[in-house]
Amino acid sequence: MENKTVKKQKGNGKLKVTYVKSVIGFDKRQAKVLEALGFKKLNTTRVFPNNESIKGSLFKIKHLVKVEEID
Repeated sequence: MENKTVKKQKGNGKLKVTYVKSVIGFDKRQAKVLEALGFKKLNTTRVFPNNESIKGSLFKIKHLVKVEEID
C-alpha cells in the first residue's frame, strides 16, 4: 500500500498591496524592499501572489503598506 501525503496548498489567492507611507526617516533597507517589489510612488497598488517570499518582504515593511487578501 502506498503512503500518499497530501500537502495543503498554502498561499491561495492574491494580495493587494498599497504603498501608503513614505520611507523618509526609515531604514534604507526598507526602501530597497519597496523598490524590489516595484513601488515607486505613494498610493500605488500592486497585486502579488500569496506566497511565503512575498509575505516575508511585506513583513519587513508592514508599517508602510496596506495589505488586503483577494481571490
